[in-house]
Parts: sequence; C-alpha cells; structure tokens
Amino acid sequence: MAENGEKKESPTSPTPQAVKKKRPEDFKFGKVLGEGSFSTVYVVRELSTGKEYAMKVLEKRHMIREKKVQYVSREKEVLSKLNHPFFVRLYFTFQDKEKLYFGLSYAKKGELLPYIVKLGSFDLKCTRFYSAEVVSALDHLHGLGIIHRDLKPENILLDADMHIKITDFGTAKLFIGNEANEKGRNSFVGTAQYVSPELLTDKRANKSSDLWALGCIIYQLLSGLPPFRAGNEYQIFKKIISLEYEFPSGFHEVPKGLVQSLLVLDPTKRIGCDQCGGFSSLKSHEFYEGIEWESLPNQTPPDLLPYLPSTTTDQEGLHSKYKLSLHDSDSEEFDDQLLARFGLSDEAPLESSETGNILDLTESERDERLAKQEKESLWHQFVGNNLILKTGVVDKRKGLFPAKEH
Repeated sequence: MAENGEKKESPTSPTPQAVKKKRPEDFKFGKVLGEGSFSTVYVVRELSTGKEYAMKVLEKRHMIREKKVQYVSREKEVLSKLNHPFFVRLYFTFQDKEKLYFGLSYAKKGELLPYIVKLGSFDLKCTRFYSAEVVSALDHLHGLGIIHRDLKPENILLDADMHIKITDFGTAKLFIGNEANEKGRNSFVGTAQYVSPELLTDKRANKSSDLWALGCIIYQLLSGLPPFRAGNEYQIFKKIISLEYEFPSGFHEVPKGLVQSLLVLDPTKRIGCDQCGGFSSLKSHEFYEGIEWESLPNQTPPDLLPYLPSTTTDQEGLHSKYKLSLHDSDSEEFDDQLLARFGLSDEAPLESSETGNILDLTESERDERLAKQEKESLWHQFVGNNLILKTGVVDKRKGLFPAKEH
C-alpha cells in the first residue's frame, strides 16, 4: 500500500504455464478391456511418458439416450474422492465433441471372477488375504461417506502385483450417517446374487448393504459359487429375503461363522456395521487373526491355490501338495499351468490309460497297470484298488459343489 493510501502496483509476476489438456492423439490405444452399452475401456499407453492406463471412453450421445449422465457424473465424483491403494484411481479426464475420456488405473491381471471360475475355489489363506483387502477398502470407502452398492467379484480387479483394485462406481451413493443421501427410495441397482435384502424390501441402501455383499464374496471364494442361486432373478430374490442358502460339505467352520455374521437379514445386526462395533469388530474376527491391516498394500499376496477338501480325516486337502502360482502368469499361461497341474494338455484333453478292452486284461497285466497308476497318477489315492480308465478336465464340479445329475 502506498503512503497516499492508493494500492501500489506490484511487478508483473510470471504466469504459471497452463497444463496442457490431453487428447486422444496423445495415447496409443491397445486391446479392449471391457464394453458397456455406452462405454468401452481400452488399455492405452501415453506416448510422452510410456505409462499405461485403462482408458474409459464414453459416447455422449449414448449416455443421453440411455439416461446415464447421472451415473457418469456420480462415478467421476466418487473416483475423485478416492485415494487408496485398493481402489481404481482416476488420473485425468478430457473430452471432445462426441466422447468423454477417463484415464484410470490399469489392473493388468483383470477381474477376480475368472480366477475363481478356473480354480473352482480358493484355499483359506487366499480367501483370508483377499477378503481382508476388501474389508480394508470398505472401511476407507464408508469413512468417506460412500456406499458402493454393486460389490461383486467382477468389480474387483487385480493389479500387476495381484492386489485388488475395486472399480465401477456408477451406482455408488453418498450417505449421511448410515442412510443414503438422497430423496425418496432407491431404484434397484446391483447384481441379483449379491443384492442385500433391505434393498429388495425397504428399497433403501445403507452401509450394511456392502457388508452383505462381502459375506457373499467370502462364501464364493471358498465354495466357488455365490450363496444365493436359482434359475432366475425372481427366485434368487425370494431366497435372499428368506435367507435360504446352505454351506457345502468341507466349508471351514471359522469363515462359516463369519459369513453367517454378515448374511443377516437385519442390517443393524451384521458384523462390521455401526451398531455392532464398526469395522474394528469385523477386523478382529477370528478368521482375520494374524492379518497386519496397515501393511496389507505392501505385502506379497499368497499364491492362488485351488481348494478341494479331503474326503477322509487322515488325508490332507488336495491343495496342500499341489501348488499353482498365478503371480507371473497371464490367462493363457494360467490355463497351461492348470492343465499341467492335472497332468494334461489342451491338445489331448481326454485320454484312455491304455487301448483295448479292460475285460481282456489278465490278472498280471492289471496288477502291472495298477502299480504304474499308483506311481504316476495323483488320482490313484481316490479310487482305491481300481484302474483309472480315462482322465480329463470336465465341468462336473464348481468349487465345493458337485454337479446335480438328473
């Protein structure tokens, strides 16, 4: 201020250089990672930095036609609030006349669901670790006042180091207290197998809705299938509101207790909800004993191992002897490992142990084959003193669930 009271002009300060807006031409577009009704996700490489992203490209015209503008705005709002290692991160956005572009974290290993499908189910160690990462993520998310509302294995991605990245916040909601911050009731959102009963009956979302989905996911990791299954969505919904599900044989008692504490019809009585001690009560459950919560993002994830419980008390589960590591494998390498794990190849998926009629074997020939089978076949322990005629991969079992034949 000058002595005469007038404001003294200061020297012109240098104007900070404007951030250059990104354009589609700044990226090399690669393979399609996923497609929706109004968007496509590509893996892209930024030409100037060499960094890889998952680029979500949204068609403005289709967004308007399908009335999805609100969903896109909500997803951008939620993503802009997230800064946690277990969530997909929004790095930048830009647009042109026809499209919107979201630059997101590239989760190189893809969705969690295909690993469940290919392995059948996870062992206890894997289930404990990956469900703990989901718990940690939900603790952070709810702390920000956000409900996901569509938590499922398809929306849990895996990065290059096999840590989770939760995605898809188009149906997420902000809340005040425990209830969603919105006027009126919610329209139905989510996926049938994971939707909470209160959304079906009261049409209201709350933080406990995500805890219900967590219970479904833990059940699926250990058994291979979600707990509520039927021929159509209506029948699934009926099972959910009546809590009609069962545990397959071989389901470990400790995680069984946790699932039962999460799949509770009254959302105020689910472990982890505010009325039941919050996330501290969930994290202190016996199933998570030994989990170092603060260092989870820096830990090395366990090898993903299939879980086939023993059929007798004096045998170990099958996964305890046969290890299958997926950390450095892409999908095709994973398939090769899985086939090799069972002593098979994709060129010859089904083969006979020997040619000829089994009835023509002499007793000495049968004994010779049995000796060879005992030495070479990992399946010998399950068939007693019988010859294995054919071996191969067949879709007769999903996790712990045997297929029902009619």
